[in-house]
Amino acid sequence: MYKIFINGKIATMEKNMPLVEAVVVSKGKIVYVGSNEEALKHQESDSLIADLKGRLMVPGLIDSHMHLLNLGCSMQNIDLSGVRSMKELKASISGFIKDHDIEPGQWVLGRGWNQDYFDVKVFPDRYDLDEVSEDHPIMITRACGHAVVVNSKALELCGIDRNTKQVEGGAIDLDDAGEPNGIFRENAISMVDEAIPKADIETIKEMLISAQEKALSFGITSVQSDDLQSAPGLGFEEVIQAYKELAAEGRMKIRLYEQCLLPTMEELRSFFDKGYYPGWGDRVFKLGPLKLVTDGSLGARTAYMTLPYEDAPGTYGICTYSQGELDELVAYAHERNMSAAIHCIGDKAMYMAFDSIDRAKNDMPDKHVRHSIVHCQITDEKLLDKFKESDVIAHVQPIFLDYDLHIVEDRIGTERAKRTYNWKSLIDRGVHTAFGSDCPVEPCNVMHGIYAAVTRKDLRGYPAGGWLPEQKISVEEALYGFTMGAAYASFEEDIKGSVKAGKLADFTVLSEDIFEIEPDKIKDVEVAATIINGEIMWGSL
Repeated sequence: MYKIFINGKIATMEKNMPLVEAVVVSKGKIVYVGSNEEALKHQESDSLIADLKGRLMVPGLIDSHMHLLNLGCSMQNIDLSGVRSMKELKASISGFIKDHDIEPGQWVLGRGWNQDYFDVKVFPDRYDLDEVSEDHPIMITRACGHAVVVNSKALELCGIDRNTKQVEGGAIDLDDAGEPNGIFRENAISMVDEAIPKADIETIKEMLISAQEKALSFGITSVQSDDLQSAPGLGFEEVIQAYKELAAEGRMKIRLYEQCLLPTMEELRSFFDKGYYPGWGDRVFKLGPLKLVTDGSLGARTAYMTLPYEDAPGTYGICTYSQGELDELVAYAHERNMSAAIHCIGDKAMYMAFDSIDRAKNDMPDKHVRHSIVHCQITDEKLLDKFKESDVIAHVQPIFLDYDLHIVEDRIGTERAKRTYNWKSLIDRGVHTAFGSDCPVEPCNVMHGIYAAVTRKDLRGYPAGGWLPEQKISVEEALYGFTMGAAYASFEEDIKGSVKAGKLADFTVLSEDIFEIEPDKIKDVEVAATIINGEIMWGSL
């Protein structure tokens, strides 16, 4: 049976036929792209005709880096993304405990706060959370996911006190008396995670279903997601099992390519020993690159820098690996044709990642890998050149500008800031760029991401001409990052990322034409329909 989409403005992302009016689908694949007249020649008695009514259809949108399970988890816990003061923070947690009738002794979890949005820009600490409750263990995660704060009850359950040793690649903050003040950064966060009750597989599946619906509502048909360490107490096998079961039950609507966070050699070896490998799975759920996190975030001042922070002299951030440890992990994966996707926000972390990648590629040049760096924020000219020289993919999150443009100059100074978030410089160099959101750090609204990349403004339209306006890119370049660029990062450019005969019938239909409207209005464009395998998974036509 054919499904024929007609009367559309279909942006194919193919150079030889960039704009068409119709597409024909059969058995989940595209069989024809072109005119209404030719498309309707495929019509048979049981064919379905879908009238796009002049709306813009684009290839199914792909988020090249997010955390789907974290999103699902955060949707069940306290949403702190809107709090603007310590008072609001406390009230939100207290209200959640009361509204959900949480018993004393049960954990209370929240995520999304950002001290830079507070009226007084300071981290909360254990003493603030103790004012909310001394009977419930509380953990609240900063928006970036690289710092958490707990109360005294949580510290007690974790067995952490002034005698607890610091964690390599992390930090337990102390107060003036030498006592833990409840703030944990980077690798130290695992000390808290270990005390949180383990979720079961069914709960994980329900979280993923909720997150999937959110992604579909933003027109996303595929995600490249970092999930394997997202559920406290669960190992990578259990998260993989949850995905396998959802796929077998027919409840996975979107396609997912797993960025496998396996932070130690023990876990990486175990992954291969248990029979997993990159490419394991199918077109619904597939295992992808090794994900490594080398540093933290700019907002939490844990991004690892070559030079100290401008607003915190003597502070360089936190590096979670030694060069030797990173070399070993990347080489082990590379030898087994497993690409590495390495989280790097600070420039020093990026230099370390390139050293490891170059060493592995020079030692084993015949491997089928596409290494990448995730975030790529604090760069300089040498690093920008390295992406092209080393043939490394840049995983970029344009929506980060909404927050970061307000802090980056304070954090690293005006001169250094000029070479940060330089996506046009990467694209002009011919670097493979894949766009995403890092959700739930930011919402997975692709229109917000395209808007930020095109205007270089925050969501309130600041600054008027855009921040570092010379780094603005075109709507087509931004859409490419969320389609073909992202598909390349998952080795799927032959089946995804453009509207072309033979490719999967994944499409996104938008309420307005983002190529024609004022760039400032792109952020307000809505998704009319999300289509996967030719079937509408969200919205309507």
